[in-house]
Amino acid sequence: MNNIVNSIEELPSPAFVCEEKLLKKNLELLKKVQDETGVKILLALKGFALWSTFDLCKEFLQGCCASGLHEAILAKEEFNKEVHTYSPAFKDEEIDEIIQISNHLVFNSFNQLNRYKDKARGKTSMGLRVNPEYSSVEVDLYNPCGLNSRLGITRVNFQEDNLEDIDGLHFHALCEQNVDALQGALKNFEEKFGEFLPQMKWVNFGGGHHITRADYDVEGLISLLKDFKNRYPHLEVYMEPGEAVGWQTGYLMATVLDIINNGMDIAILDTSAEAHMPDTLAMPYRADIRNSALPNEKKYTYRLGGNTCLAGDIIGDYSFDEPLKVGDKIILEDMIHYTMVKTTTFNGIKLPSIVIKNIKGSYQIVNNFGYNEYKCRLS
Repeated sequence: MNNIVNSIEELPSPAFVCEEKLLKKNLELLKKVQDETGVKILLALKGFALWSTFDLCKEFLQGCCASGLHEAILAKEEFNKEVHTYSPAFKDEEIDEIIQISNHLVFNSFNQLNRYKDKARGKTSMGLRVNPEYSSVEVDLYNPCGLNSRLGITRVNFQEDNLEDIDGLHFHALCEQNVDALQGALKNFEEKFGEFLPQMKWVNFGGGHHITRADYDVEGLISLLKDFKNRYPHLEVYMEPGEAVGWQTGYLMATVLDIINNGMDIAILDTSAEAHMPDTLAMPYRADIRNSALPNEKKYTYRLGGNTCLAGDIIGDYSFDEPLKVGDKIILEDMIHYTMVKTTTFNGIKLPSIVIKNIKGSYQIVNNFGYNEYKCRLS
C-alpha cells in the first residue's frame, strides 16, 4: 500500500491528522523558553505519545516524562534522551525495569520510597512528588490538588527525616492553565517545602502549563523561571507539559455515514465520542468543528452522533451553511493532545488511522488499525 497521499479525500476515515508544521511551531516556542531560562522541558507522554514525530520533538526537548513502565519503554526506545518516571504506585514486577530505564524516579509516598529505595540507590535519581495544596483547576476530574487528592505528599505527611536518598521534589498542580496559576502553586510549594530545596539537586514543576496557547503569558513565564533560578542557582529545573506540545497541531477527520431525524436532524459519523474522544463526555467540553457554529446560528443544524450503541455517544449540536450529506468529511479540531492516547475499541469500533501531514503538505499514513487491535485487547 502506498502510505503517501496528497489530499485529505484520499485518507482513511476516521483518522487523526497531525500537522508537522504546527507541531514544529510549538516546539520552537518551547525551545525559546528553555534557551532564555535554562529550564529543561520534557514531553509528557500521557498527553502526546505520537512517536512517529519523536525525531522532530527530540531536536527541541530534553526528554520524556512517563507515567509507568510502558511509557518509559517508549521514551527509551523512540526518544532516547532523558526519561523521568512517576506513578501513583509502582509494582514489584515492574520496578527493576523502570529503574534501569529512568534517569529520574519519582515516588508518590514515603511508603513507596521505603519499599524501593534500596533497589534504586545508585542507579537513578530519586525524587518525591509533593502536594502544594494549591487548587485552581475548576474541573474536579482534572484537579491534581483537589480535596483528598491521592497525588503527592502533603506537608503534614512529609517525613523530613527520610530524605537521605532524595535528590529532587516534584509538584503538579495545574491543568491547561496560564502562568498566574503557576505563580500561585509555586508560592505554596515554596512556603511548604522551600526549606528542603537547599539540599536538593533538582525540582520539577510538573505539567498543565499551556505555554503554546495564544493567550499564554510566555514572557511572564520566562521572568518567573529566571527569578526562581536566581534564588536557587544550584537546582536543575524541569517542566513537563503535554498539552503545550500537541496543542492545535491537528484534528480528527470523520465521515458522515447517515442522516436521520427524530425531532431534529442527526448525523451519524464513523467516529465516536465514547471511544475516540472521551473527554467530550467526561469533562465535558465542546469540540470545535471546522466551518461550523453553535446550533441555529447557521442555516442547518445537526446533532452529531457516534457510531456505537451507547445512547449518550453524542459529540454535540452544530450548525452549518450547507446541509450535510452522506460522505461529507467532518473535521474535529485540536484532537491530537490528550485524545489519541485515550482511544478504545468499545463496541469493536475501528480505531482512527494515524496520519502525519509533513512540511511539504503531503499526508503520510503511519498507522492503520483493524480487527486485530480489537481482538488483542481481549481473550
